[in-house]
Amino acid sequence: MREYLITLLVAAAVTYMSTPIVRRVAVKIGAMTGVRDRDVHSIPTPRLGGAAMFAGMAAALLVASRMPTLQVVHQRFSEPRALLLGGGVVFVIGALDDRFNLDAVTKLAGQILAASVIVLQGVQLLWLPIPGSGTLILGQQWSVILTVTFIVVVINAVNFIDGLDGLAAGVVGIAALAFFALSYHLSVTSHQPYALPPMLIAIIVAGICIGFLPHNFHPARVFMGDSGAMLIGLLLAASTVSLTGQVDVVTQYQQYGAFLPLLLPFAILLVPFADLVLAVARRAKAGRAPWSPDKQHLHHRLLELGHSQRRAVLIMYFWSALFGAGVVALSVTKGPLVVVSLGGALAAVALLLVNMPRLRAARRARHGEV
Repeated sequence: MREYLITLLVAAAVTYMSTPIVRRVAVKIGAMTGVRDRDVHSIPTPRLGGAAMFAGMAAALLVASRMPTLQVVHQRFSEPRALLLGGGVVFVIGALDDRFNLDAVTKLAGQILAASVIVLQGVQLLWLPIPGSGTLILGQQWSVILTVTFIVVVINAVNFIDGLDGLAAGVVGIAALAFFALSYHLSVTSHQPYALPPMLIAIIVAGICIGFLPHNFHPARVFMGDSGAMLIGLLLAASTVSLTGQVDVVTQYQQYGAFLPLLLPFAILLVPFADLVLAVARRAKAGRAPWSPDKQHLHHRLLELGHSQRRAVLIMYFWSALFGAGVVALSVTKGPLVVVSLGGALAAVALLLVNMPRLRAARRARHGEV
C-alpha cells in the first residue's frame, strides 16, 4: 500500500508542478478556449492541460518500475507499455484538437486508433457476465470489438462532462479511487498479488486528477482540453478492462460479482453516461449530428436551477461518490440490503441539494405573498 501511495503522490506532484509550464506554452501557441454560446466561462482560457497529466502518468510509471513490489507489474504485464503507447496516441490527437479544433470524425478515428493500440498490447475484455448463466468467454474477434467500443464510450463520456471548472478531473478522480478500492479488495479476497495493473492504473489516474484539480477548480486558470479528458477517459477504461483479466471475481462473487468490474465505471459515471445518451437522443430528434454542441447538458441545467458553478460541481461529485461507494460496498458486504438502504438515504439528500434553489425560491414567494 505504501508504494501505491508514493506512486499517487508522484503523479500528483509532477502534474501539479508541470501545469503552470503547460499553461504558458498553451498561451504562447494559441491553444485557447474562447467564449462560445455553450460555455460558462467568461474569458478565454488556455487548455492543453493533458500535457501535464501525461507527464504525471509517465513519471508515476517510471517511479513504480523502480519499486520492489510494483516493478513486477512492468516485468510481468503489458499494461504499462499499453498506457504509454495508447495514451500517447490519444494525447497527441487531443493536443492537436486543443490547438487546431479537429472535426469530430477525426477525433473519433484517433480514439479508435488509441483503443486499438491498447488491445494490440494484449489488454482486452476476456469475458462478459450473462445473467443466470455465469460468464461468456469472448473469442478474439468479439473481444477486440467490445474492448475498443468500451474504451471509446468511456472516453466520450468523460469528454462530455468536461463542461464546468474541475468537473471532469474531480469525477474521474473519484472514479479512480473507488476503482482502486474495488480492485484491491477483489485481489485480496481472491488471493491475488498486491501488485496488479488495475490498481496501478487506477492510482495513477487518481494522482494526475488530484494534481491538476487545484489549477482547474473554479475559477479555472487552465483547462485540461481534449488532450486531458480523452487521456483520463482512456486510462479509466483501461483499468476496468485490465481487471477482468487479472482477478477471478466470478469465483468470489458468484451471485453478482462478475458484474462489478464492468459495473463500476458505469455506476460512477452514471450521470455523464446518462448525459451522453440524452444528448445523442436530443440531437437526433432535432435532426442534428450527435456531436453537435448545445447548452442542455446536465451541468448546464444545474446552473439554470440557480446553483453556482462550484455548487453544481460539488453536487456532481456527490453523485459520483455515492454510486462508486455503493458498488464498492456491494463487493465488500455481498448483500445489497444495507447498501440499498443507505444509498437511498444519501440519494434523497442529493436530490434535496439539487432542488435547494427551487425550495428557497418557493419559500421567498410564500413570504412575499404574506
